[in-house]
Amino acid sequence: MSPTGSHRAHRAHRAAGGRAAVRRAARRGDRAEPVRRLLPQAMAGPMRRLLPQAMVVAALAGGTSAFVAQDKAVRLSVDGDARTLHTYADDVGELLADEHVHVGEHDIVAPAPGEPLASGDEVAVRYGRPVTLTLDGERRRVWTTAHTVDGALRQLGVRAEGAYLSASRSAAITRRGLLLHVRTERTVTFLADGRPHTVHTNAATVGEALAAAGLTLRGQDTMSVPRDSFPRDGQTVKVMRITGGRKVHDEPVPFITVRHADPTLPKGTETVARPGAPGTLRTTYRVRTVNGVRQRPKKIHSELVKAPVARIVRVGTMNPPATTGGPADGLNWRAMARCESGGRPDAVDSSGRHGGLYQLDQGTWHALGGHGRPQDAPPAEQTYRAKKLYQQRGTGPWPTCGRKLHQ
Repeated sequence: MSPTGSHRAHRAHRAAGGRAAVRRAARRGDRAEPVRRLLPQAMAGPMRRLLPQAMVVAALAGGTSAFVAQDKAVRLSVDGDARTLHTYADDVGELLADEHVHVGEHDIVAPAPGEPLASGDEVAVRYGRPVTLTLDGERRRVWTTAHTVDGALRQLGVRAEGAYLSASRSAAITRRGLLLHVRTERTVTFLADGRPHTVHTNAATVGEALAAAGLTLRGQDTMSVPRDSFPRDGQTVKVMRITGGRKVHDEPVPFITVRHADPTLPKGTETVARPGAPGTLRTTYRVRTVNGVRQRPKKIHSELVKAPVARIVRVGTMNPPATTGGPADGLNWRAMARCESGGRPDAVDSSGRHGGLYQLDQGTWHALGGHGRPQDAPPAEQTYRAKKLYQQRGTGPWPTCGRKLHQ
């Protein structure tokens, strides 16, 4: 490099260093230091006293010009608190650092921190404020730079007309944040008593909206959605008017028959030792009518209020003797049976008192050792009992048909 070029570069370097020194010194409030640093080092020491007074004056005039050129008058507003100040900062970020204004990701700075500064500029800083917002039942955390609830609602685009607010619209929002519940006005329609009832409400529950519509639930009345559910805009809720109660129905429970073998009875003979009795099953049903329409009964519970009693039947296992060992064995019992009953073992006369082949009454039958009714006994037993009666009384019990025994 030529001596001339080297000299020009040296002078440019000294000038740049001088301007930076002025800005740094101005920030520290040191007005003498820039002037001292503008003096060439060659003038230090004894040589400084040799300089003409004119050169010192020129140097002071040049330093002051550079100092004044870097000074800027700007207006800084931090969260609405505005002031005008003088600064040597080159850009917005440098200004905020010099003024110890710290900003975060949710804060707004206009112009942006990297934008250059010029005298007369305005810089605004608005701090972000956290709001825990529950909007129509849905909770979320949002950030706003508004200072009041009203401003935050406008900033967040929340419709506040007719809405419920847990805090007044003029309430302040500090930098610590705010818990805010908002229920916007919604349209809910209730179908009740045969017609729609539409209401505009900011209620927290369907039950509150029902009351706002001038409707009530009575007795067993209910709705198509739970009373404590959140009412949605445009929702249609059915109101069901319910009447009814309980109905009790008794039905018989059949008894069983238990048979016991009895060797004292002739084979083929059955007697009822104990008659059976049906029980009672009681069932309770819920019956109701919904909006005038009767519903199918619903079974609640059943209980056996009376147990059935089993019927006990004695079944004969004894083989009756074929003969009595007397003169009755040789008589024509078949002919007399045809005369008395038409030969039918189960025949019963019109009075109902006499039955069987030989039309014996029940008292006579039991006296002869029979069980139950004569018409229920096997034919062989009926003939055996009739022979025993003949041996006791002859043909007297059969005044009309007794002569048939001897034909």
